[in-house]
Amino acid sequence: MTPLIEYEQSTGLVREVFDDIRATRQTTEINNFWKALAQHPPTLARTWSLLKEVMGGPGELDPLVRELIYLAVSITNGCDYCIASHRAAAVSKGMTDAMFGELMSIVGVANMNNRLADGFQVPVDDKFK
Repeated sequence: MTPLIEYEQSTGLVREVFDDIRATRQTTEINNFWKALAQHPPTLARTWSLLKEVMGGPGELDPLVRELIYLAVSITNGCDYCIASHRAAAVSKGMTDAMFGELMSIVGVANMNNRLADGFQVPVDDKFK
């Protein structure tokens, strides 16, 4: 397991990123994901910057839709940490149990149909190109 760098032990670039996370999220907490990435400060800074831009920056998708997409990808990839983190974020943005159930149905059927299309090597219809 990767050692976690706590806020109190952080310095330099790590402290700067941790401070930005705290300010952006209006919290004093730093999640374990960020504490683990702090082992390599350039990766921490790059990852936080990109996530902050994609998940919190301007765009056409509202915050709940963004979290649902992130959650669906995390489920498909089997990332327990990301499933837990982004499920909590989606709930905080309005996801209900019924919405989660529907999301799981969509994820399940999409994964099954993706594998069927790949396995049968189905050519893409001209009208979809």
